[in-house]
Amino acid sequence: MIITYIEIADNEVKKSSLEVAMYGSTLAQKLNTTAIAIAIGKIEQSKLEILGNYGIKKVFSVQVDGSVAVDTASAVSKIAGEQNADIFIFPKSVSADAVAAKVAIKSGASIISNVTEMVDLTAGFGVTRSIYTGKAFAKVNVTAAKKVLILKKNAIELQDSGTKAEIEILSQTLIPTNITIKEIQKATGDILLTDAEIVVSGGRGLKGPENWYLIEDLAKALGAATGCSKPVSDMDWRPHHEHVGQTGVKVSPNIYFAVGISGAIQHLAGVNSSKIIVAINKDPEAPFFKAADFGIVGDAFEILPKLTEAAKKLK
Repeated sequence: MIITYIEIADNEVKKSSLEVAMYGSTLAQKLNTTAIAIAIGKIEQSKLEILGNYGIKKVFSVQVDGSVAVDTASAVSKIAGEQNADIFIFPKSVSADAVAAKVAIKSGASIISNVTEMVDLTAGFGVTRSIYTGKAFAKVNVTAAKKVLILKKNAIELQDSGTKAEIEILSQTLIPTNITIKEIQKATGDILLTDAEIVVSGGRGLKGPENWYLIEDLAKALGAATGCSKPVSDMDWRPHHEHVGQTGVKVSPNIYFAVGISGAIQHLAGVNSSKIIVAINKDPEAPFFKAADFGIVGDAFEILPKLTEAAKKLK
C-alpha cells in the first residue's frame, strides 16, 4: 500500500499534491498495489474527490483547522499502520518536510528527499534525486522495507482521468485540538512563489521600487508570481518573502524570467530547477545568460511592456 500526503491551502488541494497523487498511483500500478491519500485540513469534499483523476481510489480526510507537524505525523502513521502501508509520498515544502521526517522516524523508514523521477524497479528500488542545489543527480537503491519519498515540484506530468475518489471522513480526535491559532500572516500576492508555474523576478536593473509595476504587469498578464534578487529585498524595494535564491525561496516553475538580475551563484542555486529560464539584461556579459535557455539582451524598460502586451494578446 502507498500513502500520498495531500497539502491543502485556502480550501484547495495544492498542485504539488496533485503531482504526489499521480506519482503515487503510477508507482502503485508498477508495484501491483494501491495508492490512497491522506488530507489533513478543512476542505470541501468535492475538492478531494478530484484526486481520483490522478489515480487515487480513496482519500482519508481529517477536517481540522490547524495542526503541528508532530501531531499530523502521528495521525499519518496511525492511518498507515491500519492500512499496512509501507511507502509514503510527500510533496516538497517546508511543512510537508517536517511531517515526512517525523513519519520516517515513527515508521522506521528510509527517507529520500528531492525525488525527480519515477522509481526504477528494474534492479531493486532505484530513486533519482537532485543534489548540490540541483546541480547534479544521484541515484540510490533503497533497501529498507518502509520508504518515505519527498517529490520535487514538476517531477511528474499530470494526466486527468476524469474519475472521482471515495472520501472517508475521519474523526478529528486523530489530531489534538489543544492548538490556538491567534493570527495567520500570509504572503501578499495572488500566487505563492513555491506554487507558481511561472515566476517573474526582478533585480537591481529595475533601478528602484517605483518601477516594479513593470514586473507586476507582466506577472499579471502571464498568471505568474513575482520574485526578486537578494539585493532588492535587502534594500527594501520588495518584501523578503519574494527573495529567490540559495538563502531565500527556492523555486522550480515551468518558466522563470530573470529581469535585470546579473546571475550570482547564490541566486542561480535557487532557480536552477526551473524547466525554462529566460534572462533579460542589457549587459551581454551577465552570468545569467550562461545558465539561461533563452536570453534577451536589451533594456528591460523597453522589453517588458512589449512582452506584457504580447501576453495579453495571447489571452
